[in-house]
Amino acid sequence: MAEYAPPPNKKAMPLGNLVIVILILAIGGVLAYRYFAAKPGSFLAAPAEYQLQYMPADFKLDLDPEMALAVLQNPKRYRREFDEMVYDINTDILNHVSNRLGLNDSLRRAIIQEYDGEHDVFTDLYFRDFIRMRDTSASVYETWYEEGGRKVTEIFEEVAAKYTCFMVNKILAAVIRTRDGNILAKGNDVTTPCGIAMGEALDPLIARMQERAAIDDFSRSKGIFQEKVERVIGELATMEVRDKKGINKKMQTTIWGINVSNTDVEITAISILKVGFRLTDYFDIALDSRNKLINITLPEPVILSHEVLPKIEKLDIGWLRELENKSINEGINSLRETFRAEALESNIMSRAKGQANDLMNTMFTPVAQMIGNDYQIKVSYRQPEISEEITDF
Repeated sequence: MAEYAPPPNKKAMPLGNLVIVILILAIGGVLAYRYFAAKPGSFLAAPAEYQLQYMPADFKLDLDPEMALAVLQNPKRYRREFDEMVYDINTDILNHVSNRLGLNDSLRRAIIQEYDGEHDVFTDLYFRDFIRMRDTSASVYETWYEEGGRKVTEIFEEVAAKYTCFMVNKILAAVIRTRDGNILAKGNDVTTPCGIAMGEALDPLIARMQERAAIDDFSRSKGIFQEKVERVIGELATMEVRDKKGINKKMQTTIWGINVSNTDVEITAISILKVGFRLTDYFDIALDSRNKLINITLPEPVILSHEVLPKIEKLDIGWLRELENKSINEGINSLRETFRAEALESNIMSRAKGQANDLMNTMFTPVAQMIGNDYQIKVSYRQPEISEEITDF
């Protein structure tokens, strides 16, 4: 009968080896946790402590000011475009702040991802405040339609200024770890993220929108303004010349060659000559946004009126002599021609243009400054059209 031999007993793992294995697994778990937690945006991620190195950077704006104004003037109609505009503005601001803070690519992506999760909240805040401020009272409606794009830009600036700092600080605090609420930073031109967002990003953005709004408002109201100027002013007199001259005329009556009587006439006259521009003939205002100019074109100056006020100082009529009106009129007409010739020789037309230049600058400089501080007034004069006559020989 065969005997059954039991299998040999396996040796149990020594307690020391078991402790070593557990320690190795624990260390590996800690290293793995730290590796995955260090990645911004991961499910284990926590705000990373980061020492910022400030860098110079230019703000890049990917926004069409003309389209933005159209959206702001009809926010309820273009609600989706309003949300997209807020997203573009805020992400452009965050990207600029990230560039200035010298953040690495992973942190920049994490900042945009963090904002994506908060965008719906921010765009609702922007929209509600914008509509509320626009609809405050009936007087706002009147101002709204009178000032057009410039007014809506001012309202949007107030709304954006209210939330920009809060948005930037909230997003950065979720991605970058702070020490007692402070961010470690070094480098040149160090300022707060809020200061960067407001001074280097939002202010230039609003300035571009305001310039575009002023251009649109000027273009829309140019026709009305031009019509009012032509109708109300009509003639723009810029120069007035006053002069005084006299003429003596002696007439003799002769019989058979013998002087029998003398007639002396002394006439003095005052001349009032006005030179200016007939705006009803031509007057044009054009905006050149490329060269930052408001071009004003006037007609060439002309003599608007010329009054000659005669006065007979001496009238001594001899006997057998009658003084005819023709003789007096000839003297007055001679004075009139002399007055006009001397006025034209005195360069009065050029002086009239100089006065017109000063007047146009005084009238339109405030309008130019509303569009932009770098806009200037340029006054030119329309050359008279030369008609060509074709003669058949």
